[in-house]
Amino acid sequence: MKKGYLTVFLSLTISIMLSLILALLYGARVGAIRMKTECATDISMNSVLAEYNRELFERYDLLLVDCSYQSETPSIANVEEHLKYFMNGNLDQSLYGKVTGARTMIAAECANASIPAYSFATDGEGAVLRRQILEYMKGEPIMDELAEASANLVILSNNGYDTHDVEAEAAENRERLGNVEIPTQIDENGEEYQPSADNPADAVESQKGIGVVSLAVPDPSAVSTKAVDLSPFASHRDNNRGTGLDESEALSVTDVLLINQYMVEKTGCFTRPREETVLKYQLEYLIGGKENDFDNLEHCARILLFWREASNFAYLINDSAKVTAVEVLAAATAALLMSPGLYEPLKWSVLFAWSFAESISDMRILYSGGRVPLIKTRETWRLSLEHLPFFREHLGEDGGSGLTYEDYLRMLLLLGDTEKKTMRMADLMEMDIRQTPGNGHFRLDWCLDVFEAQLTVNSRMGVSVDMVRTYGYEK
Repeated sequence: MKKGYLTVFLSLTISIMLSLILALLYGARVGAIRMKTECATDISMNSVLAEYNRELFERYDLLLVDCSYQSETPSIANVEEHLKYFMNGNLDQSLYGKVTGARTMIAAECANASIPAYSFATDGEGAVLRRQILEYMKGEPIMDELAEASANLVILSNNGYDTHDVEAEAAENRERLGNVEIPTQIDENGEEYQPSADNPADAVESQKGIGVVSLAVPDPSAVSTKAVDLSPFASHRDNNRGTGLDESEALSVTDVLLINQYMVEKTGCFTRPREETVLKYQLEYLIGGKENDFDNLEHCARILLFWREASNFAYLINDSAKVTAVEVLAAATAALLMSPGLYEPLKWSVLFAWSFAESISDMRILYSGGRVPLIKTRETWRLSLEHLPFFREHLGEDGGSGLTYEDYLRMLLLLGDTEKKTMRMADLMEMDIRQTPGNGHFRLDWCLDVFEAQLTVNSRMGVSVDMVRTYGYEK
């Protein structure tokens, strides 16, 4: 009887222990499958991010996954397919298991890999792209040139050089000059004739219709004629959008300066063109947004000429020696023509023409790689009054002090709208990347930055694990 009790006791004990062991074994297997799924998820999502577009990284130092994978049909489904492939590759049997056909207790496969949330580079009018740029630029200090450009803009604004329209005032003065009646005179033959004022400003006025680029560029025939249809590019098309996963931003003054520095670093301009680009004057495109190099160059030239005329005119009318020389000329001409009313408009006509000619000389120096100060002094003024009728023959091509052409462009770039500049920068990126092998259909609005993955992994032993993770290049 005692032996029978012992047998029953041992049977019950073994059953309980066996249940415990099996429960522990099942729990360990579930835990192992979950851990394996987590490891596979981490590796697989990082593997997706490792497939960034190489050309974009090499040229612009940005990490973005092209959802087309160099095909003509970009889609999130392509990324999901790659993610599932990586998951199953990381969950697959070892080489030994494949050879022997052995199965482990944690054998599993990915049943579902979906990406319900994601952000693309152009989301938020380029907010995602700006975030990537700032991540790249974090290690760079604010360049002295940018700090100087910001300070120069303050000087420009405080002196009113960005608002003083000298050409408008010159046009009003021309009208006044044209309304002055000059008395007729009798020549040596006793015949009456209408004398004309020998105005040196006329030679300058006759050149204005040529255009600032043609006047100022040393060799106008060498100006790039490259043009592009902008409609297929990011700033002009209806862009694909992500789900708004991460496009928030709050840009500080430093952030804006860093973004501008990035644009200067990665683009070319008239005095520093980049090779193998669709548009050669890229920095000018960021400012002007025109479809060809000439128009972008001219757009910037007109603004720079506006600034230079305002600055030069402000200096000229405060230089007593130069004003006196003009007054003597105007007084002599008015006396010779017996027209006192001619004096004042003639004087201003010459002053306006002189400041314009000096400004064209400044532009020639800038386009030749020289330097021009923002505010002139007697030492840095170049053209003399005697040279005014033939000013094009006396344009300088060298300058040792002041700002370079690129420095002036930095100032123009700082004035631009950040969102608009970012989208134009996206245009330039797309233009250049599409020139590279396999990237003919490259689009930044299909370039992935951050994505959320929902994964379901099923074990061959009946265990299922669901996983949700968000990964990105700044996550």
